[in-house]
Amino acid sequence: MTTSKTSESSAAAPLLDLQALVVAVRRRRRLWCSMALLGLLVGAAVAVLLPPAPTAVTKVLVAHQEDQPNDTGTLIRTDVELLGTTRIADKALQSLKSPENAEDFMRDYRGTGLTNNVLQIEVTGDSDAEAVARAKALADAFVADHVRRMREAAEAEAKALSDQRDRMRDELAQVNKAIGDRAPQSDPKASASIESLFARRAELNSRIADFDQRAAEARTGTPQVIAGTQIVDAPRAVRHSLPRAAVTNAAIGLVLGLVLGLALAAVGTVVADRPVLRRDIAANLGASVIAELPLRSGRLWRRRRTRAARERLTASLARTARGSAEPVSLLELGCARSTSVIALDLAGALAAEGPVVIIDGLPGLQLAGRRPKPGDPTVVSGERAAAVSHQERRLGVGSVAPGTAWTDLQYLGTQTVLVVRAGHGSAAWLHTVARQLADQRIAVIGVVLIDSDPRDRTDGTLWDGLHTAPRGRSERPARQNGTGRQGTEQLPIWAARVPDDDQEAR
Repeated sequence: MTTSKTSESSAAAPLLDLQALVVAVRRRRRLWCSMALLGLLVGAAVAVLLPPAPTAVTKVLVAHQEDQPNDTGTLIRTDVELLGTTRIADKALQSLKSPENAEDFMRDYRGTGLTNNVLQIEVTGDSDAEAVARAKALADAFVADHVRRMREAAEAEAKALSDQRDRMRDELAQVNKAIGDRAPQSDPKASASIESLFARRAELNSRIADFDQRAAEARTGTPQVIAGTQIVDAPRAVRHSLPRAAVTNAAIGLVLGLVLGLALAAVGTVVADRPVLRRDIAANLGASVIAELPLRSGRLWRRRRTRAARERLTASLARTARGSAEPVSLLELGCARSTSVIALDLAGALAAEGPVVIIDGLPGLQLAGRRPKPGDPTVVSGERAAAVSHQERRLGVGSVAPGTAWTDLQYLGTQTVLVVRAGHGSAAWLHTVARQLADQRIAVIGVVLIDSDPRDRTDGTLWDGLHTAPRGRSERPARQNGTGRQGTEQLPIWAARVPDDDQEAR
């Protein structure tokens, strides 16, 4: 029984590859950097174009008759809610002699409980002077309303205590009258009745004195509450610094834009499913990565390294083309310009051994339509490929992008090198390319990866690549060898593996 390492690794692949996700997000740094820059500019623009309205602030010390050391802020929260009522808003507007509606005025101010007894009031207006006037009127209206409520509560409590005291006095008068009507008698029962009346009179006198004291305390506590409720911080305009606001808003916009950009990049990466690691591209195409090239030359100190990598690739492809009796082609996916450059370099390396003709199958005639330079190889379009002499070496250049005419790829070459840009094609499309090339009996020699991630440390080599990429390789017709006889191509034999158990053997 034989098994494929590729199928085993794909079966054990995780649902979400974090390494591939991080690499893909890092490759889309233009997106999240642009979003971060956009957020920074929008934040700064908001601070400049939409400055905050003129604001005034004042603080009021609020005294409560029910103040307790263990109060959790319930009383001050009640004051905040009372501040946002139409009654206080109407009184403030009346003192300002403003025809504005109370509901509209309530949207321009807010109260905040700083402590259990300190209330901060913030009011906006059309100017600093108007905001200060509004804050003062609102604070005065709140203090007046609070004092009135406390006074009314104290008066109501004192009146209730006085009424209870008066009822006790009336009862005391009745008890005194009953005592006066009783004549001194020696009867024990009469003596006991008189004693109970005297005890009741003493109790009534005590309770009357208690009610008098409580009523006095209720009236005495009101002046303390009235004196304790006052404006402790006069209304003043809040100064806004435009540079500070711009820097703050820009920093907030930068962070929000960066987070949004990273989220969009991550979601787009997961949804698009475009492989960027060399191991994933090799596994999806079923062919090993034989070389890597950058998309652009890059900085000055990297151009020499890029030039050396191109020369090594050209020499490797030239040796492969010389040792192959079948025509070789270059098929691109997302990197037509880089493929054209590789084709011209390869044709120049092969020109020393004889004439070379490049068959341009790229969309748009990128090679056939270019202006030739002295020493460049001959380039013909795909329509004129039939007129090329068999004595000349052919080098086909085509594309496997969506919309490709798959049946025309055979005329470019029966052996091909795929030039793929990392992150350009989806996993499904890479599978489609591998299947279509196998159906056309086009063997994939290897993959040249363009614009790969420099931090990618994955392995792009497939040990069983010959079996997975050219699915119809074993069905290809036998070619004639140098002796004129037909010989069948010898394929590597898969190594047999002993099954671990009976279930695997079945």
